Amino acid sequence: MAAKATIQIFPDVNHLRYFALFFLLSCHVASGDEGTWELLLPNVGISAMHSQLLHNDRVIMYDRTNFGPSNISLPNGACHNSPDDPVSTTDCTAHSVEYDVALNRIRPLTVQSNTWCSSGGVTPDGTLQQTGGDKDGERKVRLFAPCDDNICDWTEVDNGLAARRWYATNHVLPDGRQIIIGGRGQFNFEFFPKTNAPNLYTLPFLSETNDPDENNLYPYVFLNTDGNLFIFANNRAILLDYSRNTVVKTYPEIPGGDPRSYPSTGSAVLLPIRNLVLEVLVCGGAPKGSYDLSQRRNTFVKALDTCARININDVNPQWIVEKMPRARVMGDMMLLPDGNVLLINGGGSGTAAWELGREPVFNPDIYHPDKPVGLRFEAQNPSKIPRMYHSTATLLRDGRVLVGGSNPHAFYNFTGVLFPTELRLEAFSPSYLDPKYSSIRPSIVDPRPQSTINYGRILRLRYTVTGRVKSPVKVTMLFPSFTTHSFSMHQRLLVLDHVISFRLGISRIYEVRVRTPSSPILAPPGYYMVFVVNQDIPSEGVWVRLQ
Repeated sequence: MAAKATIQIFPDVNHLRYFALFFLLSCHVASGDEGTWELLLPNVGISAMHSQLLHNDRVIMYDRTNFGPSNISLPNGACHNSPDDPVSTTDCTAHSVEYDVALNRIRPLTVQSNTWCSSGGVTPDGTLQQTGGDKDGERKVRLFAPCDDNICDWTEVDNGLAARRWYATNHVLPDGRQIIIGGRGQFNFEFFPKTNAPNLYTLPFLSETNDPDENNLYPYVFLNTDGNLFIFANNRAILLDYSRNTVVKTYPEIPGGDPRSYPSTGSAVLLPIRNLVLEVLVCGGAPKGSYDLSQRRNTFVKALDTCARININDVNPQWIVEKMPRARVMGDMMLLPDGNVLLINGGGSGTAAWELGREPVFNPDIYHPDKPVGLRFEAQNPSKIPRMYHSTATLLRDGRVLVGGSNPHAFYNFTGVLFPTELRLEAFSPSYLDPKYSSIRPSIVDPRPQSTINYGRILRLRYTVTGRVKSPVKVTMLFPSFTTHSFSMHQRLLVLDHVISFRLGISRIYEVRVRTPSSPILAPPGYYMVFVVNQDIPSEGVWVRLQ
């Protein structure tokens, strides 16, 4: 909890110590009107509950098949038959779409089973692998291989999962498989593709963090540099050796003890990795008991206004608590290519789940990890669209953040409700995209898009800048995340070790040489966006495949 929650009158020196601590941890919010918003499409047909950017710059979005008819038809008069659907046994509308970033255009896709509150992520070859859901979708695995000819669509694997997965979390592993952890009533984990060994493993930590309101769904999972998994649920975390199913470290409870996982939904990121230092940041959420009060008594408790940060490999790791500029529940946290963190979407009171959130938070905030405590937050310009339960945010290769969704209702509901089902798609442009920085914004000319790079090598990037280059420039490498329910799975940004940079002759072409990640434990195989950052202004990213 924030320090001011325990204010007492201290005698002399203790009082001064308290005042200094409170001053340190209190949030100073930089003022100004930073960032811009743009409405991209007034209606994408569905509410973007889940989203994933693919390496062909298409974004796959979907909600659930039993919402009733959506606002976009399936192609060629196709229909989906679902005899047990309580809303419509025959549905000729789409519940998944592909968004083409370059053309700002939507294409309907077909899912055959219920994807509600599911999980997913991209495989090393760039295929979107989507797991679980509700009812007929709870043990499905769905695959979407990207294409540029607009004919690709979802394929489904029946009984691809050993257990029903609803509100589970996925994480890509060094060997390219994904581990699927938890879900409603599932205190275990499994792998896909399946191994030859038994594929269902008990994880007592999930039952230990389960309370009457759950508060441990969609756990926050990050791959450590030792190959183990940091898993946070409710208000606690462990380090799991998944290969032996052994807990190798137990972390202290987050200060204050309030839950940060669904439905007291906060968010979390693994801060940019440099020099093998791994820190996790958990922000927002709802005080303990908020879900019960919202659901049963129509009382919407103010959300948490704190973040907690921990170095997971410290000998004696401890959470450091900081105040946010504002309370936030159901917010999203996105790593930006400059190494900062964007906090966006959500509400100021209540919790996740149908109809239980209030006070939409329109202002994003940017968190600067490298600044001193108390000076890390920078307020941004507000949107005009409430983004409550079932909203998403996705970083695009051009540096914008795609924002969609918001549907806190059991079905599509556009009238007579506090927060109508939201079909609009917009983009937030952080201040680094302001035209005033165009002269110092790098433009990568080599490597060419879709190039393959290898582990432990020297990577040469050539770029142009019309203005001044301030050495050393920074090179960042970002794995695209699967986003749903305020958590971006697999999200990982590496600051690559700098070797040398120089200007090529008298031209405006520069070269920077960096070391690629040393192993798939540090950076799992797959497609990454690589950015050159000059004076905190990132280039447009270029897709590379690490293998």
